[in-house]
Amino acid sequence: MSGAKRDLLHAMPVDVAGERVYLLPQRAVWWPARDTLLLADPHFGKAAAYRSLGQPVPAGTTAATLARLDSLLSVLPVRLCVVLGDFLHARAARAQATLAALQSWRNRHPQLRGVLVRGNHDSHAGDPPKELNFEVVDEPYRLGPFDCRHHPPVPGTTAVGRYAWAGHLHPSHILRGRGRDSVRLPCFVLDEDHAVLPAFGAFTGTWPVQARPGRHIYVMAEDRVLAAPSVRDVP
Repeated sequence: MSGAKRDLLHAMPVDVAGERVYLLPQRAVWWPARDTLLLADPHFGKAAAYRSLGQPVPAGTTAATLARLDSLLSVLPVRLCVVLGDFLHARAARAQATLAALQSWRNRHPQLRGVLVRGNHDSHAGDPPKELNFEVVDEPYRLGPFDCRHHPPVPGTTAVGRYAWAGHLHPSHILRGRGRDSVRLPCFVLDEDHAVLPAFGAFTGTWPVQARPGRHIYVMAEDRVLAAPSVRDVP
């Protein structure tokens, strides 16, 4: 069994807006009823943008991110991939090597329909090159009962009967052990009317989120997605 297929056994099924979706340990959401994959904040070319400023950051992060996406597309019946903003990190991210890697990935998946919901970094980096064949739209992008966004909506503003998927925040959650032991893990955050996805990119920071009533947090622990303790579970 391939690594990606094995990891799918540890995905977290959740029901929102009358639809069953799966939170994947690869930091994406799979909606099987529509053969759709949702991911947020890949920030392609971020490391290249930092290196252009003379910052000593690692190479290969775009390749690592694309390899993780390839692994999902190899085992899931995906016809539509929706990126919830921040496709390219900055104009400096449009380095030749980054764009060549993206084009090579696109050539491997010519039948895949791609949609980018513009985020704040997209306004500076510009839309992806036309050769990558992504439809680029402003938020919200409506898909069935879902509103696909980059910025999380103000709580309570999502229309009744709809549910929003967003990115932007790069959420993480701190799990605490005995004494001063703690670990920060990327996570999915599901509130009553919207969810925030973890950053899909391999080279991104995170923003810690707190548990609160009505909120469900699911952390990525190696190859699986696990429910974090809720407010009512915390002594």
